[in-house]
Order: sequence, then C-alpha cells, then structure tokens
Amino acid sequence: MPLIPEEPQIHESAQGPRATPASGRTAPTPRPVPGPRPAAPSRPGRPGPLRPTPPVQRAPRDVAAKPGPSAPAAPAVASPASVTPQVQLVPASAEGALDAAEEAVDLLLDSGRAPGDVLVITTGEQHPWAAHELSFGEAPYWAQHDAGDDVFYADAAEVARVGVRPVVVVAVNGGPDTVAATALPLARARAAALLIVCGDAQQINAVLGAGV
Repeated sequence: MPLIPEEPQIHESAQGPRATPASGRTAPTPRPVPGPRPAAPSRPGRPGPLRPTPPVQRAPRDVAAKPGPSAPAAPAVASPASVTPQVQLVPASAEGALDAAEEAVDLLLDSGRAPGDVLVITTGEQHPWAAHELSFGEAPYWAQHDAGDDVFYADAAEVARVGVRPVVVVAVNGGPDTVAATALPLARARAAALLIVCGDAQQINAVLGAGV
C-alpha cells in the first residue's frame, strides 16, 4: 500500500498565507503586507509629512517665565558731548607752556600711545609743525588730520573743526584770555579719555573749575 504523505501542519506563527489551501481545510484570509502608511491629513498650522517645509527660525520660548541671570547689556557708545575725560594740569608759564606740552606728548608716546591718538592745541603762537604744514596749503594740512595716523597740531581757533581723539593736549601759551576760555571747554569735549592742559593753574582752574 503506497504511503500517503502527511499533510504539513500550518502553524499560526508561520509568516504569510499559503498560496494553495490544503485539501479539506479553509485557507486563512490573507493579511495585507505592511507597507508605507497613507499620508495623514494635514493639521491647521502643521505641514503634512509629504510636503515638508524648511525649518522656521523661532525665538526662544518661555524666556520671561524662567527668571535667571540676564545677559549684560552692551555698553552704550557715548557721544562727544557726553564724554567726561580725565583732566591733568601741568603748571607752566605762557612762555614754557609749549615746551611742557611737547614733553607731555613725548611721555604719552613713550608709554605706548599711538601718535594718531594725540591732538595738540595752542592758544597763542602756532606750533612750528602746524605753521610749516600750513605753508603748503590748508587742504594737505587737514588731510593729515583726517588721516589720523600722527600727532596733529591745531590753533585754538580751529578747535571746533577738529575731531575727537583719545588724548588732547592744550598749551596755553599766550593769546587773549577769551581764547583760552573758549578753547578749553571745546578741547575737553574733543578728548575721549584724557585732557592735559599746560599753562597758568589759576587761569585754567577759573575756566575748567577748581576740581582740575
């Protein structure tokens, strides 16, 4: 008698349905093969998965709700009118004020100050450098001022035209008292860090105040 092969048993754990059902048994209903899910409908304000949008840069949230140490504010840049420089007085006679100013400039440069940081103003006779440069005309003279790469010497009458520099040195080397009275406050407004005044202490204190 020929042997009849046994019908293979189908375990529930077997993957996938059989293509041909065994004789006398009902084939299980095929299950769909897992695959990509259909796109979900988009929600208001949220892009669907099939239409991605570039990320939007958003501001940090809940900053106000979480108290903490605040970042230091950037220092405000002071305008020339609001600058309060340190003031130094170098007592000197009208005849020796220019020499005292020259010595002050030498000390500044020796201490590391850049030449372009320094402006020198005279109330009386012009500094020899200014007189020499002006002999070539005002245009090249003021071009050197605008370049700002060297010590610049100016007459008190031109204080309103010069720009702000870190250090201003004033030589009260003569001229009417009204010139010094006008030039000194303007020179202080042009000094971003330091104002050095060489001249008669009583006259300078009368103009700039007794605290000089």
